Amino acid sequence: MAAGGAAGASAAQDGGGTWSSYTRPAQYAEVTDKDVPITMADGTVLRANIAHPDAPGRFPVLITQTPYGKDGAGVALGGATDALVERGYVQITVDVRGTGASQGSWDSFGPNEQHDGYDLVEWAAKQPWSTGAIGLDGPSYMGLNQLYTAALRPPHLKAIFPVVPMADGYRDIVFSGGDINVAFIPLWLGLVSGGGLAPSQTTFDGSPADLVNGVTTLSQHVGGAFSFTAPTLLGSLTGGSVAYDGAFWKTRSPIEVLDKIQVPTFVVGGLHDLFQRGEPLIYERLKSRVPSRLLMGPWTHINGSQGAGLPADGVPSISDLQLRWFDQYLQGINTNIPAIPKVTQYTYGDERYETQADWPDPHLDPQRWYLRGGQTVSRTAPAAGEAPQSFVQHPVAGVCTMSTGQWTAGLGEQLPCFTDDRLNTLSGGASYTSAPLTSDVHLSGPIAAKLWLTTTASDAAVSVRLDDVAPDGTSSGITTGWQTAAFRAVDAKRTRMVRGHVLQPWHPFTQASVLPVAANTPTALDVEVFPANWVLKAGHSLKVVVDPSDFPHALPPLPALLARLGGQVSILTDPQHPSAIELPTVGTTCAAGTDAAGACKSLPVPDLTRGS
Repeated sequence: MAAGGAAGASAAQDGGGTWSSYTRPAQYAEVTDKDVPITMADGTVLRANIAHPDAPGRFPVLITQTPYGKDGAGVALGGATDALVERGYVQITVDVRGTGASQGSWDSFGPNEQHDGYDLVEWAAKQPWSTGAIGLDGPSYMGLNQLYTAALRPPHLKAIFPVVPMADGYRDIVFSGGDINVAFIPLWLGLVSGGGLAPSQTTFDGSPADLVNGVTTLSQHVGGAFSFTAPTLLGSLTGGSVAYDGAFWKTRSPIEVLDKIQVPTFVVGGLHDLFQRGEPLIYERLKSRVPSRLLMGPWTHINGSQGAGLPADGVPSISDLQLRWFDQYLQGINTNIPAIPKVTQYTYGDERYETQADWPDPHLDPQRWYLRGGQTVSRTAPAAGEAPQSFVQHPVAGVCTMSTGQWTAGLGEQLPCFTDDRLNTLSGGASYTSAPLTSDVHLSGPIAAKLWLTTTASDAAVSVRLDDVAPDGTSSGITTGWQTAAFRAVDAKRTRMVRGHVLQPWHPFTQASVLPVAANTPTALDVEVFPANWVLKAGHSLKVVVDPSDFPHALPPLPALLARLGGQVSILTDPQHPSAIELPTVGTTCAAGTDAAGACKSLPVPDLTRGS
């Protein structure tokens, strides 16, 4: 589907404000100082490239912390940093400890790396070319690091702009539903570790001391690969402690520290991004305490990192958005931030960017759609005698779906299945399709499935996908969710409910929460389906597919694979076991009532952290 909508059109209105343009001309040429050493509090030396305007004076500073190599970071940033330097900013791009040319051992957002962000901000504030006003920028890993640094509250940090950041390491990406993400995680760990083991591009002066420093840095990187990367992979695949939620994942989940952030935060995410689930949660957690904005585009991870297709529908480019944000909070220029819509999302079906007053949409009026024995889905509850659909549990279903493009970070986006997954019927799952809709149905927010199933094995897992079926039969993937039956325990206190409908069940995923699965016994399974923003047009149909797996995205750890492999799973659809989908449909009334001015109140914000 087209990502840009009608060129030059204004974003549609839904109480969320009006987009207006802001930019200013380039003023400076750019000069870069490479491999600048910066010493952390514990003595570890990080190395950075510092791009600055080719002019004397003091300038506000932006910092990007990357594990992918500072010399290639400009590609990931889509040229946005060049535009900012040309308009009077210093851009520091630094290799995080244990990667690139920096000393230390990499441990992926561990306590030492998190504290480095604080040290970097305060170091930059003291430099003779700095005004002392510091911001943070960068996508993906670099976006997560912004959140950790901001949570430590360095005194000179003024604003952040995280692009495609994660909220919850376990639920967002690594173990969604309880199975390991083998499409992305091994590739990602290898990418970071490989960059750390490759020869550094640092310019050495040839002295014995410099040679010793280079060898020491490389040996530290090798040690990190053996002490963190290899055990993490091995423990995940074999069902070790890392395969369960706990302290390891709490440390590596920014949602746990968002309440400590005190600076303005602009969140950019993608509706098919790796962190599709977490990006709106970051905004939701921050919106009542600091100036915050959310922009969700029609992107997978790579395209989202660069804001592909913008400007469109009145929404500016990412570089112009950053300029407006940082000019306000680092330069003190009045860029009219209050006029920026609180939430802007690309709306599939309408095929354009649209604004809304908040996330989730305050007008949510959820609907329950039942899976029916005749391979249909409707708002009518099942009748007696409706037979279940069954499939054999195997690990390679779902390969020809939108999910393959999403969980390869967009590398598989060009496959025909990304936009039409009709070939996925070969996976052998259960499928339910509605009658053609008589009017448009707008879905906006998180989704939940309540499935009743039986299995002949000692465990089961399902992948639940929603599709938009056009009159010509094209089946476009809307979103997907996953759940392992053994992890079916739900924490009601951390579950999102709207008007009596569970829209986002929260599973502990701890070893203590594992529940046995009795063979051939009806078992209720709450499945969190990742959020969407989609208008199902009149004449189209909703399709719900329940597959036995989601290859190559999700693969169970070995013990779970052996427990479920070959089991026959039946999805029950009788009155005693009514399997259903809870849809976040947008209505006309305010779900939480109105304020004194007549505007919709925000929906309650559930505590989706792990707690103390």
